[in-house]
Amino acid sequence: MNCELRKLSPEDGRDVYEMLQELPRDENGFINGCNGRTYDEFKKWLTKSNNVANGIGLEDWMVPHNIYWLYVDGLPVGMGKLRHYLIDKLREEGGHGGYSILPSHRNRGYGKLLLKMLINSARDMKIERLLLTIQNHNIPSIRVALANNGRIEEVDTQRHFIWIDC
Repeated sequence: MNCELRKLSPEDGRDVYEMLQELPRDENGFINGCNGRTYDEFKKWLTKSNNVANGIGLEDWMVPHNIYWLYVDGLPVGMGKLRHYLIDKLREEGGHGGYSILPSHRNRGYGKLLLKMLINSARDMKIERLLLTIQNHNIPSIRVALANNGRIEEVDTQRHFIWIDC
């Protein structure tokens, strides 16, 4: 099995587009802003997302963040987001980012692998500790975070706050 984490590029094509159509639009707080868009809208979204990663065109509540695709044997099977730093609002909800695996590829260890790769990317970005805020009912994602040496530091009525040393 050949696994690779690729950073979003404005040149990404149909394989990524088709994956994003299969990934749920909003699942457990992970937002896939491309689900239901046309291919032309997807291409514009890629450019906008690339700009956001470079700090261009940010809205007031946003921080720069990178988007990544998990490829397994040449096919995209998952998506991850990694924010460059936290603001107070993100410490309460959102954290440094999240991840999602295609429903058709779940329960194969890809979530754990994707998060491990995101942690390595965070380390490369000089992020020392990674915060994940995971909804309480999302037990599979909590397990993935704990399997990547996550430590639950708080649980409130809605989410788990899990920190991972990079």
